[in-house]
Amino acid sequence: MISLLTDFGLRDPSAAICKGVILGITPDAQVIDISHEVRKYAIRDGALLLWSALPYLPIGIHVAVVDPGVGTARRAIAMQVARGDTLIGPDNGLLLPGANRLGGPTAVRQLENERYRLTPVSSSFHGRDVFAPAAAHLAKGARFEDLGRAVPLDEIVRLPFLEATVKPGILESAVVYIDTFGNVKLAGTRVELEEALGPVRAGDPIEVSIGGPHGRSRATEHTTFELTFGTVAVGRSLLYEDSYGRLCLADNQGDLATRLELSEDQLLALSRPR
Repeated sequence: MISLLTDFGLRDPSAAICKGVILGITPDAQVIDISHEVRKYAIRDGALLLWSALPYLPIGIHVAVVDPGVGTARRAIAMQVARGDTLIGPDNGLLLPGANRLGGPTAVRQLENERYRLTPVSSSFHGRDVFAPAAAHLAKGARFEDLGRAVPLDEIVRLPFLEATVKPGILESAVVYIDTFGNVKLAGTRVELEEALGPVRAGDPIEVSIGGPHGRSRATEHTTFELTFGTVAVGRSLLYEDSYGRLCLADNQGDLATRLELSEDQLLALSRPR
C-alpha cells in the first residue's frame, strides 16, 4: 500500500503522473490518495493532514510532497517508523509529525541511489523522479538500506508547531489550520482546556478573545462548548473537540474563518465569560 499527499492539485496531471510511475514499477501496488489539495507551499498544512490521516491507514509506504525547496540542497529522504511504515518526501519538516504519531522515526536514509530514481532527475518534479520511484521500489522489495546514506535522526528538520499555553482561567491558543468548511483547528486539546478552565461540559459558555487575552484582543466571540454541530442553531458558533482530538471553532453550516477574518497563526485566548 502506497499513500500520496501533495499540493499538486487536480487540474494538472502531476498527481496522476506520480501514480503512473508507481504502477509502472509495481503494478500490484494499492495507491491511496490522502489529498492533493494541500495549500500551495504550506508545509505545515501538509504535515497536519499527514498527522491526521496516517493512524487510520494500513501499514505501508507514505509519500508526501509539499516541497517549495525542490531542486535545492534540501535532502530527499525515506524515514522508517516504529509502527513499521516508511515515509518518503523532502526533509523540510513535512514528515516528522506524522512519523511521531506512528511511534517515532527509527531510521532515515537519503534518497540518492540512482537505481531507484527516474533519469534524468528534473530540478522541479522530484515527486515524479525521486519520491514515487523510491516508494515503488520499496514496495517491490528493495532494501531500505540500499536507498542511500544514513541520516542521523537529530539532523532531521523540525517544523515550529504552535502549542497552547495553559494559564489559570485562560488557554492561550492559536489558529493552526482552516479546513474547506471554514472550520478552524486550534492549538490545544480538551485536556488542556480543562486544565485552564476546569471541567467543561456541553453547553458551557466560552469567550474567545481574538488577538490574545482580554484587553489585547481585536474582537471577542461568545460561543459554547458542544459535542457536535447540530446542538446549536444554524449559523451559531461552537467550540468542539474534533475527530483527531484538537480543539476547533466553527459555525454550524457556516464559514467561521471568513466571518471572523481569521488566518493561520492568529492568536486566540479561551476563557469563561466574566
